[in-house]
Amino acid sequence: MASFDLHKNERNTFGIDRNTETETDRELPGEEECCEDDRLPEPHLGVTCSCGHCHHGHGEEEGEEEHAGHKHDHSHGHSHEEDDEAHEKKERLELIAGAGLYALALVLHFLILRESAWSWPVIAMLVLAYLILGKDVLLTSVRNIRHGEIFDENFLMGIATLAAFAIGEYPEAVGVMLFFRLGEMFEDMAVERSRKKILETVNLRAETVILAENEEEIPAARAKVGDVVLVKPGDRVPLDGIVVEGESFLDTSAVTGEPVPVRVGKNSEILAGCVNTQGVLKVIATRKLSESMTSRILRSVEEAQEQKPKLEHFITRFARVYTPIVVGLALFVALAMPLIRGEAFHPWLYTAISFLVMSCPCALVVSVPLAFFCGIGTASGKGILLKGGSAVEALSKARAAVLDKTGTITEGSFSVQEIRTQPGFAENEILRLAAACETFSRHPIGKSICEAAKERALTVPAARSMEEKAGRGVSALVEGRQVLCGNAGLLERNGVTAIPDTVSDGAGTRVLVAVDGSYAGLILIADAVKKDAAASLKRLRGMGLTTVMLTGDAESAAQAVAKDLKIDRVRAGLLPEEKLSAMQEVRRELGSVLFVGDGLNDAPVLAGADVGAAMGSGADAAIEAADLVFMNSNVSAIPQAVSLSRRCMRIATENVAGALAIKIIVMLLGITGIYSNMWLAVFADTGVLFLCILNSLRLLRWKD
Repeated sequence: MASFDLHKNERNTFGIDRNTETETDRELPGEEECCEDDRLPEPHLGVTCSCGHCHHGHGEEEGEEEHAGHKHDHSHGHSHEEDDEAHEKKERLELIAGAGLYALALVLHFLILRESAWSWPVIAMLVLAYLILGKDVLLTSVRNIRHGEIFDENFLMGIATLAAFAIGEYPEAVGVMLFFRLGEMFEDMAVERSRKKILETVNLRAETVILAENEEEIPAARAKVGDVVLVKPGDRVPLDGIVVEGESFLDTSAVTGEPVPVRVGKNSEILAGCVNTQGVLKVIATRKLSESMTSRILRSVEEAQEQKPKLEHFITRFARVYTPIVVGLALFVALAMPLIRGEAFHPWLYTAISFLVMSCPCALVVSVPLAFFCGIGTASGKGILLKGGSAVEALSKARAAVLDKTGTITEGSFSVQEIRTQPGFAENEILRLAAACETFSRHPIGKSICEAAKERALTVPAARSMEEKAGRGVSALVEGRQVLCGNAGLLERNGVTAIPDTVSDGAGTRVLVAVDGSYAGLILIADAVKKDAAASLKRLRGMGLTTVMLTGDAESAAQAVAKDLKIDRVRAGLLPEEKLSAMQEVRRELGSVLFVGDGLNDAPVLAGADVGAAMGSGADAAIEAADLVFMNSNVSAIPQAVSLSRRCMRIATENVAGALAIKIIVMLLGITGIYSNMWLAVFADTGVLFLCILNSLRLLRWKD
């Protein structure tokens, strides 16, 4: 059976075509022909070619862009994606051709010729159909035997169908292979055969940098430690470095998960991947591109994939036990029973071959992926995209639910949560005055205040004599009154001292407002917790999962959310690689881990978790690395997915147990000689398959 592992095509972690070449790559000088090794790692990640000739950068100055620029096309002339499409087309044609020949042969025999014995033209058509449908199974079985892996479903499928041919049950042999191929088709429909290319994620690392000395634009990989580069408003920081000139706010959410833009100025250390939202910055590079934060994140994803526990296909595990038992019993019937009962060998040989036919694992092989297919289809209708059977199996075994905070448990955007006032001031008045001061603000905090005033349909007065105090807030004249809007430092510097102790209460950002030298109140702004978070996390705990929150956000904000939602464990202030280590600690202590995140910084953890889940509103890197995606980004989808996966595994287990029970009964009847008939063997195979299909279809009616 085809593996449920989404990485069976052996691409790199992101599914990016290794042959892809940018214009910048091709223009780089000094290119040399590299090794022709199809196992070449993804060049962007700064690793060494397997030939040992290429290193990440070919020197300090060239950087890894030169590595990316090597022509690793190996003269294929086409991409892996084209190979996959050609393979899928070939499989569809084989299935159609085999099924067509099978149907035509049966029509010719039963409706046209109406002969009691199988004619040679019909047999030839059935043999051809069998070879078209079963050649891959037979070849796989032969390869496995050569590698010492004898007892699997391919081996039993092969000997059972060949045995059917040996006793003249040609339609049975072809029918078994046809059902097997249909099962593979169900599986392929359920699994995303090719993950989306996330070139956008790789492009989070700037392709070029602008040197401050002469404003020359060069490939980012050629920038050296010590180079001073310009970062303009709206640009992504290309390299880790230190600000030497300029002030601005950086959006660091993609790297750290921290939703609040961070103010930076001279001597501030900044990380690659952050977005400059305001002023022009001059930054001295402290690390080259291959060692930058974004490169480390992408490299962590690949390393996490390698460390991720590999779930073995259920039916493969089962076949390793089932197949040798069946083969052993067949040999016992063929060789020992005639001697024990003193009878001729030929009847018992026929019984043994019939035994192999009725024990064929077609129902077992098809029913398990079919149960997964139905479960995946049901999940997709509820906005839950499960990327294959491995995700279903892993999710059903999860013992801990580890969640990111920003964008996963919370909305990922700021809003006014509370307005506290002093006697003599109303909430709307405080909000109007603050909105007047923040009218022209580009900061998310200021925008959220203005948005709150707009939602309440308040008339915002014009502000005059507005003066912004860097890092503290705004001072302005509003309706003839002197208004201060900012932090405690702003108020204290302007002589406002009677600020209550309760100002520090509550999680979030506090914007204090003073009017004519007197403290008037504050506006509490925070990243709001999703409405369904509390009930959903409670349900997860009720399902036996320990809830854990890992976040790059500040400790105070994380603890406040955890306390409100009764989350069992919290780790805050984590960088991407620290999140991965923290998740692995949880796995060692509690067992199988479900991790849910949404940002680029979550990609390594998503890739390394037993099962990674991404919010559909999240970054492409998170969605790519995840095993399942919650398209509606609702927290309630998490317990829904766990519940459905467990239901799916129960039905798959029922299919296996039911099929085995019927097969064992029929096999006992055949061995003891009570009743041995090929039609009974057909029922034990095809009939049981039909019952398993009906049982699996129950998943399509599943309601949470």
